[in-house]
Amino acid sequence: MSDLDLCYMPASEALRLFKAKKLSPVDLMQATIDRAEATKATINCFTFEHFDEAMALARKAEAKYAKGAKTGALEGLPIGIKDESYIKGKPTSHGSLLSKDAIGGHTSTMNERVMKAGGIVHARTATPEFSCAGYTWSKRWGVTRNPWNPDFTPGGSSGGSAATLASGTSAIATGSDIAGSIRIPASACGLVGFKPPYGRNPDEPPFNLDFYCHTGPLARNVGDAILLQNVMAGPSPLDIATLRPKLRLPNDYKPIKGWKIAFSMDLGSFEIDPEVRKNTLAACDVFRSLGATVEEVDLGWGDEVLKSGMAYLEHLFGASLAPLLAKHGKDMTSYARQFAQDGQKSKATDFVATLDVAARMYQTLGPLLEKYDVLICPTNALPAVPAEFDQTKGKVEINGKQVNPSLGWVMTTPFNMLSRCPVLSVPSGRAANGVPTGIQIVGRTYSDADVFRAAMAYETAQGQWYMNAGTRPSL
Repeated sequence: MSDLDLCYMPASEALRLFKAKKLSPVDLMQATIDRAEATKATINCFTFEHFDEAMALARKAEAKYAKGAKTGALEGLPIGIKDESYIKGKPTSHGSLLSKDAIGGHTSTMNERVMKAGGIVHARTATPEFSCAGYTWSKRWGVTRNPWNPDFTPGGSSGGSAATLASGTSAIATGSDIAGSIRIPASACGLVGFKPPYGRNPDEPPFNLDFYCHTGPLARNVGDAILLQNVMAGPSPLDIATLRPKLRLPNDYKPIKGWKIAFSMDLGSFEIDPEVRKNTLAACDVFRSLGATVEEVDLGWGDEVLKSGMAYLEHLFGASLAPLLAKHGKDMTSYARQFAQDGQKSKATDFVATLDVAARMYQTLGPLLEKYDVLICPTNALPAVPAEFDQTKGKVEINGKQVNPSLGWVMTTPFNMLSRCPVLSVPSGRAANGVPTGIQIVGRTYSDADVFRAAMAYETAQGQWYMNAGTRPSL
């Protein structure tokens, strides 16, 4: 087995080989670090690297497996952790010059669970400043690029996590999703990304109280997403929003023959790139081949949906950045500065109006999901924007029409508005420029297993990505 095969090995398979004493965590970690060094200049997906410490922890994991000692669910795996959560004694930058000297005084619950399960944090993954863009570049760390085509973004804001998985420099990775920040990069990099329903996974205050905000896993296949999600999920005494009891997802699922699947190409108002359209229709055919009925539906939504989602984000997230403007505005990225400025203008009445729109959206989706098992739609309306794209200066066109340069090219934000619905993004194909495309599988509120059942059936029919040279980026 080549080192490259090791780097792209499914996390669950690596764990199986560790337990069988046919693979050492040390060998996997060394191959991963070597791959990271080889791809660093091209992809730039890491911020802080902890390679020496990771190798020491890999040797400890190796000793555990050699003795047949009890091991954790992630024991010995190199895990990319998004550079926005905290690890005590380690730096966290949020992709910003403003926090260049910040050292974590505590470990975020999500990271604590990963590390207690034996996951090894070998590096932190890049994010746009304060995670407030659908692409990944910052003044602090430069531009993160898509391994499938470095001219394009890997997405954002969990772009570094997606890029590390697509380039074979982590086994699995963490992300967060406030407007699509897990699903956008999952789609752009040919990955599986899960936005759990609100409260399923713990988060940091105060945004644990923002129902748009979710932490979740990114992985190269459905099974690995389940592996990490089962570690991350569960109530926390530090997060009042977390749900009891802990939900543990099964690894095996029944077929979906006889299922009824609702389908919307544009969610009522999005412009859809022709290649995204083609790949989405092909995905619908895969579900039909599995014995499911796929029917196009009209949700009755219009352009008020995206406008409302943007208004909500400006009111809460933008306003949270606004106090930085007076002292630090010149050091902020253009997109973070604009977000903060928009937040200053937002009124309470604007916020309340967004809640009304979300309520009306569910008046159609809720009853629809009583008739259908899941809803599917594209994840991104365009495969990706350029790696250096700046929404404060650039324009985005789809089918010759200008769309909102911030979130008009992605179709994820409506399901942050309807945050109790679990949503899983899975690959649907690739565009002519090499950049992957994806579909979202949307489930009934808190019915996480439904979206994984549909995704597992789909992935089994399609085959896993990254398993050989033909299904990996040619880096």
